[in-house]
Amino acid sequence: MAEVDNDGERKTTDKDDLHVLKELVDDLYSFRDCYFETHSVEDAGRKQNDVAQEMAKTLKRLEEKEDVYKHSAQFLLLWGRCLNVTPGFSQTAEECLSRAVKLEPGLVEGWNTLGEQYWKKRDLTAAETCFTGALQQSKNKVSLRSLSMVLRQLPPQEDTRGQSKRIVESVELARQAVQLDVTDGTSWYILGNAYISMFFTSGQNPQLSQQALSAYAQAEKIDKASSMNPDLHFNRATLFQYEEMYSSALDGFRRAAALDPAWEDAREREKQLLNYLDQLTVLKENKGKVKSRRLRHMLSSLSSSTLGPCSSPQFRSPSGRVGSLEPRSLSALTHGHNGGVAALGKVVFSLASEGRMAFTFGMVDSEETCCVVMVYNTADSWGVLIGDTVVIPEPQVKRHSVTHKDKSYDFRSIRVDSPLLLIVNGKRQVMKSQSAAFVTYKPQSE
Repeated sequence: MAEVDNDGERKTTDKDDLHVLKELVDDLYSFRDCYFETHSVEDAGRKQNDVAQEMAKTLKRLEEKEDVYKHSAQFLLLWGRCLNVTPGFSQTAEECLSRAVKLEPGLVEGWNTLGEQYWKKRDLTAAETCFTGALQQSKNKVSLRSLSMVLRQLPPQEDTRGQSKRIVESVELARQAVQLDVTDGTSWYILGNAYISMFFTSGQNPQLSQQALSAYAQAEKIDKASSMNPDLHFNRATLFQYEEMYSSALDGFRRAAALDPAWEDAREREKQLLNYLDQLTVLKENKGKVKSRRLRHMLSSLSSSTLGPCSSPQFRSPSGRVGSLEPRSLSALTHGHNGGVAALGKVVFSLASEGRMAFTFGMVDSEETCCVVMVYNTADSWGVLIGDTVVIPEPQVKRHSVTHKDKSYDFRSIRVDSPLLLIVNGKRQVMKSQSAAFVTYKPQSE
């Protein structure tokens, strides 16, 4: 009879036990990430509580083996991962994961999960150290995309070139994560976020906006869990709003709120945008409620002589065209770019709404046609007053037809990407009137 190798038996038992426990923790994450595959959206309000209950069950199973494996790096990793499944920071998780990576410094998953805990703790420097350390052990998609997020959330650098370089690096890391696994929806989602950051910090190149939208669409296409990610819908809606795609923005904020009913920001952003559209359309229809007599008096001073610099043969238009511009009535403007002409009118209202992305005002021309003007990248101190004369060189006109819930809006607007493009009371605007756009989006969903 062969001798029994007790040590070999024990090692096999340990391996089997840890394998079973790992499957339990993996199942816990699947329950969270695939929640809506087994539950309806109406159950969204229960999700966090249901995940917490499943976590408690898994923790109980881990506790049963604690005395046996409390000095095992793999066991400590599982304990930390289990506690990491919820959105909040866990001191116990941090302690378990810190011990795990000390016992086994090459434990990539341990470094990644510890980095997530530091992220939740808002210790971004420690999180960066963890993800960078994990990448030194092994190039992997989780470390790459996590480091991409951290770089975008670190405090802004005084050196703007250094900050821009950090954003570029963030996009590159997210791209590498996608390249390692093109079927991972989370990596595509984080790449979308990285493109949004680059869009708003590098001149708002339309190509970057499209790349962000394409990344989000790919995340939804290949990953059911990503399509049910409230953060994805919220972030994309933020971009839609900036691009003046209001129906899509409202639908996105509404979807985010439905998937995460406790998320006040999502509901508030939908409400703010609806209020903005309500006020804007009422003010436009009533020409800012300016009385007829006063309006006629304001418009009496309008003439081609008020074109200011735009009347000069040396005037350089935003498109690069050199030459004087021809005044054109608001009703005669075509949709899209109107080259070689200028819109001219008097301000009859301005609108400062909560969470606005553009300074909005109404302008009436000599025919008493009223049009909405949305000016982006304005400094907080910049604005126009009722009665001001405004000239818009080569206006970009858009028609809006918005339907949401039981509301509908139909109006035309002129988009101006910078106050520096406007002539107000015959004068060009100074540099300090411009400021880079700032938008709020949710940086991550893990």
